[in-house]
Amino acid sequence: MPSNETPTFETLLLETEAGICTITINRPEKLNALNQTVLSDLESAFMWIDKSPEIKAVMITGSGDKAFVAGADIKELSNLDAVTGRELSVNGQRVFESIESCSKPVVALVNGYALGGGTELALSCHVRIATENAVFGLPEVSLGLIPGYGGTQRLTRLVGKGKAMELVLTGRMVKADEALQLGIANSVAGSKGEAMDRANDMLGKMLKNSPVALARAIEAINSSEQGSDEGYRAEAGLFGSLCATEDFKEGTSAFLEKRKPSFSGK
Repeated sequence: MPSNETPTFETLLLETEAGICTITINRPEKLNALNQTVLSDLESAFMWIDKSPEIKAVMITGSGDKAFVAGADIKELSNLDAVTGRELSVNGQRVFESIESCSKPVVALVNGYALGGGTELALSCHVRIATENAVFGLPEVSLGLIPGYGGTQRLTRLVGKGKAMELVLTGRMVKADEALQLGIANSVAGSKGEAMDRANDMLGKMLKNSPVALARAIEAINSSEQGSDEGYRAEAGLFGSLCATEDFKEGTSAFLEKRKPSFSGK
């Protein structure tokens, strides 16, 4: 498939406008619950996005107003054993890692319920904008499980060990206003339409900047999870690599010449 041809998926709707690809998880009859088809479609979609120069940023949301992603497909989970359970977790972690490490900004527009794998998906995105009716939660312990798609790790880094322990061990739900206070949500909007406008505005501001600098910034911030020494070394290396780019030369020249830069992404 040519990189400029938008692929079609069984469980996702993709639409691109002004360089922003909106991915809508489209299983409204199941409240957009994650199953293996959704995970496979997400992985394929991000592989396409990564190779598509016309795509500059991504927004992920769920169809309808009731749910972003209401969790995993419990029927699928009920048949797991120790071997297939580990395989499922490793697969989900790989898919969500591809989202977290995407070189293009990824914003989750969280509308309604984001439970279990839905919260884990939102946490793998770079920024989260929630609607007032958004509800986050990792209730896996009520099923005799734990979050398996990176949720224990990303939530801990985002809110701290103590709060992550509380939320995972109780499995309690977190409404939008508390999610904002905890830093799970970056912003809360009154409606899905308002959240969409806010996400597009935020991404528009990001996309005025150098694409190569955005990619290196995402990589540098993600490298902070490796520990302070590794993170600082990664930052220095990425900073140095940018000094050899055309975008760096254009950005500094534009500043000195008091004009707007025209970045090429090189």
